[in-house]
Amino acid sequence: MTEKSEFRNSFAENVFRFKYAQGPSDTWAKLADRLVEDVCGTRWGTERKLMSDDDRKQLAQYIKEFKFMPGGRYLYYAGRPFKAYNNCYLLRAEEDTREEWSAVTWRAMSCLMTGGGIGIDYSRLRPSGAALQRTGGTASGPLPLMYSINEIGRNVMQGGSRRSAIYASLNWKHDDITEFLHAKDWKHQPIGTTGYTAADVKQQDFNYAAPLDMTNISVNYDDAALIGGLENNPIFLKNVRQALETGEPGFSFNFGDKQNETLRNACTEVTSEDDSDVCNLGSINLGNISSLEEFRNVTSLASKFLVCGTLRADLPYDKVYKVREKNRRLGLGLMGIHEWLLQRGQKYEVTPELHQWLEVYRDESERSANEHCDRLYVSRPAAYRAIAPTGSIGILAGTTTGIEPLFAVAYKRRFLTEGTKWKYQYVVDGTAQELIKQYSVDPDSIETALDLSTDYERRIKFQADIQDYVDMSISSTINLPAWGTEGNNESLVTSFAETLSKYAPRLRGFTCYPDGSRGGQPLTSVPYSEAVLHRDAVYDEVMDVCDLTKGGHCGS
Repeated sequence: MTEKSEFRNSFAENVFRFKYAQGPSDTWAKLADRLVEDVCGTRWGTERKLMSDDDRKQLAQYIKEFKFMPGGRYLYYAGRPFKAYNNCYLLRAEEDTREEWSAVTWRAMSCLMTGGGIGIDYSRLRPSGAALQRTGGTASGPLPLMYSINEIGRNVMQGGSRRSAIYASLNWKHDDITEFLHAKDWKHQPIGTTGYTAADVKQQDFNYAAPLDMTNISVNYDDAALIGGLENNPIFLKNVRQALETGEPGFSFNFGDKQNETLRNACTEVTSEDDSDVCNLGSINLGNISSLEEFRNVTSLASKFLVCGTLRADLPYDKVYKVREKNRRLGLGLMGIHEWLLQRGQKYEVTPELHQWLEVYRDESERSANEHCDRLYVSRPAAYRAIAPTGSIGILAGTTTGIEPLFAVAYKRRFLTEGTKWKYQYVVDGTAQELIKQYSVDPDSIETALDLSTDYERRIKFQADIQDYVDMSISSTINLPAWGTEGNNESLVTSFAETLSKYAPRLRGFTCYPDGSRGGQPLTSVPYSEAVLHRDAVYDEVMDVCDLTKGGHCGS
């Protein structure tokens, strides 16, 4: 522990110690210095400095002040000989052959083992039951390969540090789309003859291996889906119904000149049409930036940093290097947006002032990245901006994550230690605490994601308004009440579909989370007074032993 914490709260420091610190004497400031030198300086005998001394010094200071937060893989590998800085890889099952099944499995495993998640589009695979000319048999369809990749993700520890993140998508016109829509419908998937469903077990034992539980799934929608009105598309309506009940599948919107960008990373914010593309993430924390001019400077240096990352990051196989050189995608994002609004006493909406800041974000990210690429004599990026969910780095910075509204003023957060041991900690949100402490704001008056859960159009419109400034996508999940309640039920499916279809042409993706839909959820809102009483304490979770097991995990 440091003499004086560099973090807003103890939970942030615990995350740093558990996920990113290299030894007990490590500090956030030391990490920032070695990261900047690794990526932009001359560490490990690299040939040249990729940024000037002054720029590197200022960049390191912005990281120390939590004004710019490189992606989690950057933070983890700072100072390590292997430089797997990239968060995720975008893959495609190119054709339906035994050779390609083997190849995509190998590509997936190679990426997962270097520390990055994966996103795979399976739309080019033949549907189940299709005739096979060579053997006289029938095709398996895409679902078995999805299940196989999911099991690899379950058993591969990324870089020896964390479990895999996986995304799978399928085009809405695919003949297996109905099976895909229900692939994670755990509420209706029985466990043998026990009378239990996968959802029942998952609620009691989060580690239970439910179908595709390592994988987020999404349906790809292209221009053809808009014919006759998206709200009248029967697949879209079924997708909405399923998402409102279970949270999945999500929606991948690829319209107009983005129609071929069906590939996504695990959290869906990076898009591409090229197999083996790679994401390269960092986020600017608006909540810690005092002026528009400072924001412009942070944006410039952050963009240069990500350009340097495309030259320094180690990658898993040759094709990824070739695609990276071709596209050089930068995923510069934003976080702390809701904190920025709360500081100004503004509601959760894109105000004229925020529009002004977003224009700087758009223009300066492109200008500075292009200028830096030209200086280094490398190709310019194909894309510049993507807004990631920023879960862990948002906690480190003590701010609201991505474009998300503040989840809750106070909550219990579950987390894993040593791979399998669940603990929980009471947390007072860092942003909320600053408002309460500095401005004597009533905790009950702070607008949260839970408050907005019944006003979903405001959330969708907010995402669409920001998407206008982002050339790839935004990872954002809209909280909804539990299925079957007054705020989320069968009677609202049509109206929700109509609202989502209205904004879909301006969106690149959409996901929602009905309360309690996935089992063992990590965050649970608690009263502010309860969190204050237990703050700084970490508790072992005493897991209820499932009725299906006689010791150990449910179903084992």
